[in-house]
Amino acid sequence: MKYYIAYGSNLNIKQMGYRCPTAKKLYTAELEGYRLEFRGSEGNAYATISPDEDCKVPILLWEIQPEDEQRLDRYEGWPRFYRKETIPVEIEGRMQDAMAYIMNGAHDLELPSSRYWHTVWEGYEENGLDTDVLEVALERSEWALGMLEQPKTGFDMEL
Repeated sequence: MKYYIAYGSNLNIKQMGYRCPTAKKLYTAELEGYRLEFRGSEGNAYATISPDEDCKVPILLWEIQPEDEQRLDRYEGWPRFYRKETIPVEIEGRMQDAMAYIMNGAHDLELPSSRYWHTVWEGYEENGLDTDVLEVALERSEWALGMLEQPKTGFDMEL
């Protein structure tokens, strides 16, 4: 058994149930000290998290079995596209280590595909997570690509 931190498309219950049928949904929380971003290639970006002491990212904590982790490894493109990092999270009042996939390399901020965006959005909604964080991540990509002159949010948009 291992704890797994989902912050992107694996927030989507149906998708995660298909990918990892023995995974057990535990609860939602916020990961302090990280910022949600969409990085990748043009029109095909995926969620990742980056350290940022002023931000927090909504997460869904899963309990996974070794076979679930193997399936996630394939899906996430581990170890080439995403790496695994151990991040301490509070579980039932005490700190426990949990695994998160974080994108490797210096991929640019880009826009996700419509399909990917809707999968992540659905995961946020079905878990009652704050979609403002998701919208800010999209705005950061739009701003970086020159699609926005002035961000709609009041957040610091420094890259």
